[in-house]
Amino acid sequence: MKILRIFIINRGEIATRIIRTCRVLGIETVLAVSEADQNSLPARLADRTVCIGPPNAANSYLNIPIIMQTALSVGANAIHPGYGFLAEVPELAEACAENDIIYVGPKPDHIKRMGNKLIARRIAQECGVPVLPGSEKVATYEEAAEIADQIGLPIMLKAAAGGGGRGMKIITDRANVKTMFESASAEAKSAFGDGTMYVEKYIANARHIEVQVLGDKYGNAIHLGERDCSTQRRHQKLVEEAMAPRISEELREEIRSAAVKLADNISYENAGTVEFIFDEDEQKFYFLEMNTRIQVEHPVTETITGVDLIQEQINVANGEKLRFAQSDVKFSGHAIECRINAEVPEEGFRPSPGLITKWEIPQGPGVRVDSHCYQGYTVPVFYDSMIAKVIVHGETREHAIKRMLVALDEFNVEGIKTTIPFLKEILKDKDFVSGHVHTRLLEKMMA
Repeated sequence: MKILRIFIINRGEIATRIIRTCRVLGIETVLAVSEADQNSLPARLADRTVCIGPPNAANSYLNIPIIMQTALSVGANAIHPGYGFLAEVPELAEACAENDIIYVGPKPDHIKRMGNKLIARRIAQECGVPVLPGSEKVATYEEAAEIADQIGLPIMLKAAAGGGGRGMKIITDRANVKTMFESASAEAKSAFGDGTMYVEKYIANARHIEVQVLGDKYGNAIHLGERDCSTQRRHQKLVEEAMAPRISEELREEIRSAAVKLADNISYENAGTVEFIFDEDEQKFYFLEMNTRIQVEHPVTETITGVDLIQEQINVANGEKLRFAQSDVKFSGHAIECRINAEVPEEGFRPSPGLITKWEIPQGPGVRVDSHCYQGYTVPVFYDSMIAKVIVHGETREHAIKRMLVALDEFNVEGIKTTIPFLKEILKDKDFVSGHVHTRLLEKMMA
């Protein structure tokens, strides 16, 4: 069975992105929208748009019974979850299998196993991928304190079922273990329905480096290089780039090989990202987690490889072999992505929804903008504040930074506030310019 009509159960720029690839491939698209998204750009671009519920995501984008019922009623034979919402919920992939609908993503078992940080950590250890000193699950703060005594402070408390920075706490003082543990566990329980915690050694001078992998059902697994996603605020990425600056070619290859080893070990299918923490002081890397979906920052990989990752997802879901071997993957220049959010940085990044009265996007050589917005569009209050991604390609990292600064200067948005001025500050920061990026760079800048 080949994909003929795909039901896209997401919103924002990723919905636009999927629709555009489907149009190239000649695949019909049906877009699920909430009442708040009926006037978005993807709603205009899709062959058909179906409203699946009210703005509240729990009653629309997260409602599996409604989604499956709608997919069947519109005659879709495939579902693409995008990222966020249901993208890493195994029950959706299982529901697709039960209804003979192709799921454009990995197998339910892969989502389930790699979605649990403790199981993923164990799998990494079993196949020889380095992991941070830490623990299995800890049920009490006393156990967490005992682990801290064994591996030394600082430590990071993490939610086993977590992500996006929720349920994470850094502990630098043993006296704070009880308070931090209870707070993190409660946050994890609220966010994920699971308060299980574990402990890892905290790396103060760290970078976040991730590797894009692709696998098929024939046992082929390859990488498409790495991305540096260290420029973050509260564990949320703001600037991503490929390739990672300032690491030796030997280490670069080790990180890439470790990601492929992990994907190969579990016979992973479709697109995925293996994330690592890189210790700048020790020049060592450690497995962090695996994301079993397309990533927000996938365009920087597409830009330096020329590979359409959405197309590859669809090809693999169609049961096809990967179209290229590792030796066929070539890298060109340097790419940077900036996430544009409707927020007011000077007011603690307060969301700034509302009517866009002017929308002039940058253009020119090596510039790409992924968005769901347009002049006259109203940014809703109900969802993530990202309104666009600007991706640039340069011959070198220095060239890419200059090109991004020009692109951000040309990005003219009125009616709402955006993070564009703040992003320009980041790109001009001397540490960023020199490639000395780390996960606390923005914290240092803002201080």
